[in-house]
Amino acid sequence: MARKAFEPATRSVIGMFGVLALIAVWAVFVASFASQITRLWFPLQMLVYVVAGLVWIFPAMPIMRWIVTGRFRP
Repeated sequence: MARKAFEPATRSVIGMFGVLALIAVWAVFVASFASQITRLWFPLQMLVYVVAGLVWIFPAMPIMRWIVTGRFRP
């Protein structure tokens, strides 16, 4: 008996909440370092926040792939 896959609409809703949860956890994680980051030279602070603002995309990619294809791996 094969496992029943989620329908595309269901995957979209679940994936959306998964990505939102990932962003929330990542934001809390980065914010927990805010007191250390604010001690840095301002251009370095900007760099840290730009990098932190982009890094969450990499763990979100498998979730997005699952939403579209129904599989986490290519």
